[in-house]
Amino acid sequence: MLIALEGIDQSGKKTQASLLAQRLRELGYEVEQISFPDYSTPIGREIRAFLEGRRPYRPEIRQLLYVANRWELRDRLEGWLREGKVVIADRYVPSGLAYGLANGLDLDWMVELEKGLPEPELVIILDISPTEASRRKVGQDVYERDYEFLQRVRSSYLQLAREFGWVVIDGSKPIDRVSESIWKTVKARIERTTKISSKPKNRAWSFQSSASSF
Repeated sequence: MLIALEGIDQSGKKTQASLLAQRLRELGYEVEQISFPDYSTPIGREIRAFLEGRRPYRPEIRQLLYVANRWELRDRLEGWLREGKVVIADRYVPSGLAYGLANGLDLDWMVELEKGLPEPELVIILDISPTEASRRKVGQDVYERDYEFLQRVRSSYLQLAREFGWVVIDGSKPIDRVSESIWKTVKARIERTTKISSKPKNRAWSFQSSASSF
């Protein structure tokens, strides 16, 4: 299964992804971790240039770059999933939708760009306020410096979570409590997935029917 951990900057995604991966491995699962954007690719390096203020890309172009970065790694993701591994993504398609909405982009258009990528069985939003993000801040990219933009991203995440049934967890709590909340959610989904694993699986993105409400 593919699990996406999401949230605004400094919400604890990287830490929680590592803790979840460790717990799953201790239980005997084969686990792979991936993080988006992947700055090691040609497109990833362009994204890094924007975040560092060296490229003045408009929102539509930025969106295409982020989507293309995910497409660059599609074969790797699909390979892991075919091998029966649990894949934990530190950001994935949901972050593209949330940041795109915060930039005023059309949801239908964004969803179309993502179709064909593996769809996560579980999306978990680690919800913190921009104030909390600022307190934890260790970086200063163009998004992290914009408090009002982070607030719009947070609102977009919560709006999308209501629409698509994503799980929202309070990321402001202590690390161990957040980790336990994530584990309870993942454990329940694994048990549910095991029960229906014999059924045909459709990985096509299914957001289109709901997008008109935005």
